[in-house]
Amino acid sequence: MIDTELLEILEKGSLELGVGLSDAQLKAFLKYLRELQAWNKKINLTSITGEKDIIIKHFLDSLTSVRFLSGVDTLLDIGSGGGFPGLPLKIALPSLNITMMDSVEKKVHFIRHMIRILDLKGAEAISGRVESPELIYRLSGAFDCVTSRAFAELEAFVALGTPYVKPGGMLLAMKGPSVEEEIAAMGAVAGFSAPDVHEIEVPFSGRRMSLVKMRKG
Repeated sequence: MIDTELLEILEKGSLELGVGLSDAQLKAFLKYLRELQAWNKKINLTSITGEKDIIIKHFLDSLTSVRFLSGVDTLLDIGSGGGFPGLPLKIALPSLNITMMDSVEKKVHFIRHMIRILDLKGAEAISGRVESPELIYRLSGAFDCVTSRAFAELEAFVALGTPYVKPGGMLLAMKGPSVEEEIAAMGAVAGFSAPDVHEIEVPFSGRRMSLVKMRKG
């Protein structure tokens, strides 16, 4: 597809999600797309390789969480991989201070590369495991929101993300269309509100995302 067609899909899809993107932001997403495709030939960043599919299944999918980030200043993205949802959120919400964490060093190198070439202020990438005592000590209670996208079962995500959430902050899990079994298996979580589930359709896909929000008391 030509660039104008790709940008039209991105612009229309983001507007459906309540996100208005400037020309500069649209161009940043296009650069991200091209760099992702180029790096993916050398390291495994994503199994999704088509231009349109990347825009819909990665970029727009990531932006489904924007509506829940009002009032969020600091965000931790666990298991970012190729930068999802962290980099799309940072491009769409420039004032958001975001930390992206992944255990695979090569993927972190890619995210840092994108931060540099897109000149994203207030963004950083950390190489390490989320359960690392050193990272927990350094970043304990540091974030308004901790999120992940297709990172782990809900119970595991809650256990791993909890140390990083500040009082009054939230965990925001980006899951597939059905999370009832995961919620039932997890049960009540001490110190957190009951899971608040919102289903959102990803534009141009026919696929629904379940956004599971839990507030820390």
